[in-house]
Amino acid sequence: MKKAIFVLSSFLLVAAASLARSAAPARDLSAVETLVQQAGNADSDADRLALLHRIRALPELDPALATDADRLIAFVEKWVEGKNLHFYSSEVAKRRDIDFGIAESSPLHPLTYLYRGRAVLTLVLQNGNLWSYPDRRQEWFAAARGFFEKAHQAFPENRIARMYLGEGLPWTRPWEAVPSAPPWAVQQRIGIEGIADIVHWWLDNRQQPGGAFGGGWGDDCEMWRWWVPVLVGFDDPKIRQGQTRFSEALLSQPHMAGGYMSGMTDVEHSAEDSTDAILPLMHLESAGFEAAASVPAPSSRALRLAELAETLWTGRNQRGFLQFKSTYFNVDRVHGDPQRACDTPYHVRTLQPVFLLWLRTGDAKLGRLLADWMDTWVDAAARNENGKPAGVLPAAIHWPEGRIGGMSPDWWDPRNHGEPTLYQWPSAMGGLTDALLLTYYLTRDEKYLEPIRSMAHIALKHTGKSAGEDATPGSEAWCAGQMGFLRGTLSKYRMLTGDESFDRLLRGDGAPVLHFRLTGDRGPLEAALTDAATAFSFNFERYTSEVRYTDRVLRFPAVFQGNVRLAEPKFPVRSPDPGLLYSTVTGDPAGVGSFPLNAVRWLTPPREIAALVTDTGPRRFAAELFHFGSAPRSMGAELYLLEPGPYRFQLLADDHTLHEANLVVSAPRTQLTFHLPPRTTCRLTLTRD
Repeated sequence: MKKAIFVLSSFLLVAAASLARSAAPARDLSAVETLVQQAGNADSDADRLALLHRIRALPELDPALATDADRLIAFVEKWVEGKNLHFYSSEVAKRRDIDFGIAESSPLHPLTYLYRGRAVLTLVLQNGNLWSYPDRRQEWFAAARGFFEKAHQAFPENRIARMYLGEGLPWTRPWEAVPSAPPWAVQQRIGIEGIADIVHWWLDNRQQPGGAFGGGWGDDCEMWRWWVPVLVGFDDPKIRQGQTRFSEALLSQPHMAGGYMSGMTDVEHSAEDSTDAILPLMHLESAGFEAAASVPAPSSRALRLAELAETLWTGRNQRGFLQFKSTYFNVDRVHGDPQRACDTPYHVRTLQPVFLLWLRTGDAKLGRLLADWMDTWVDAAARNENGKPAGVLPAAIHWPEGRIGGMSPDWWDPRNHGEPTLYQWPSAMGGLTDALLLTYYLTRDEKYLEPIRSMAHIALKHTGKSAGEDATPGSEAWCAGQMGFLRGTLSKYRMLTGDESFDRLLRGDGAPVLHFRLTGDRGPLEAALTDAATAFSFNFERYTSEVRYTDRVLRFPAVFQGNVRLAEPKFPVRSPDPGLLYSTVTGDPAGVGSFPLNAVRWLTPPREIAALVTDTGPRRFAAELFHFGSAPRSMGAELYLLEPGPYRFQLLADDHTLHEANLVVSAPRTQLTFHLPPRTTCRLTLTRD
């Protein structure tokens, strides 16, 4: 009996110990699951990382879970704190996924879905070879959507997963309503402050001590292009300092020591590190920019580009015209491959700072160089050669013969670069037509207008006809179907010349600023500003913390547009339009590009202010201003397009003169100061005495 009792007691003790051992993992698992749910439903990756560290610190954590936690922590640390925002790209490009090495049975596995979905989506947004083909885009969208759906199923409270599945996350602004504000001012303010909010976020959260933003110099440098409304249109000290810091850092890199990239690559990419660093500094020069002692002034940088163009990159072709010798060149040499020996519209990007310096100074030497080069394109446009219709600017001019096209049999496809569509016609044609227009503006020689006018006539000839993709590639009808690039140049042309010949090409929703300037009708402009405001009313995170490629910051709405979509949106989808905001603020009827026609820069931060330029010309300027603040605002303006002479400056409100003064314009940049009353529509005018 005693023996039986002993055996029973031993059995009970062993059973109790066994139960105790099995209960410990259950308790640990319960704690893990609770923290996993908190981590999965967190909207912030930094919060998620902190929760992962709490999981890893749990006592007696199962070794397999500890390994899983270490792997996930290592990845999320790179996501949150790494200097390279898209460190995962090579793996995703190969696998359309990321292998975390975490089994599906692991409690931590659901946390991988959100990162896998974002990694896949950001790559397809970045990669032209995936985005440009609907079938490929559909495949990648399907993969990303699958991950987001699993993330949403596991963590239904996660706002970011819901955003990717089509929910619009409201962008809240604690602004007091101002009933006296005109509609255009209310909508413009949302757009302008939306861009300012995004830029400030990037400066506060992503700009690294060395000046970069994490996307790589070649992508980071492009960010200023959408900063333009608040960088060129206004003077925000924080934005000015952030851009200056970035540009100086890039221009001080070893590969830029000679004034241009030392690496050998194609012009579309090699020009970015110089042009996209120098141009914004040139626009800022008069607004308090002071170059560091070791960094040449922006204008000197532009002169260095002119020197390289004149002495290294260009030469006289066999027709006697000045042209670039290759699509591939660097600061030291020009590539000798005949396949790459092409001058193209993209080459304008290399000399954009030189064009701007010529525009601002009228320097005769720069003018001779640039006009000489533009003569080459005027000649090429006029020729009917290699199948190219007469009157159409070509995709390339081959060196040294000066022949239309590249080494391929198709004039419109020079095949001078590995990416299939980058240099195919029309490529960067809008930059070239802007450069031709600027050359006319400074020389008054109408030959530089001939390619613009001839292509506009071709576009008019085929208006209303079925052309474009259905026409024979390279034919006149095919070209006519792809001449949307002309709209910006023609808008500037219309304002400069008054020529109404091409107004039919400028009608409709595509040119609301020009329509307003020509007719006074504010309807289309206010509708466009409303759309611009809507774009900055949802999904702030997708312009900031969710961005991994810095040359795609504003592209997110595109995933909910067109025939191939990530998901069906549950909010009004509009694409951001920095160009529209820039035009309304500065008076330039189109983008800043190769020929910035901005009449004014408002010397005040882009907060609680709306500005609508209503008239510009060599002898006049007018704008409406509205200050949303409750106290008077002291501010200034810098004017660029007025010819020298005496002017009368007036600031009026309800036809009551608030300020009046005489002003003498003696330089390309003229500044004035004034005070705006609060919450009152004011009209500022300058007229030649």
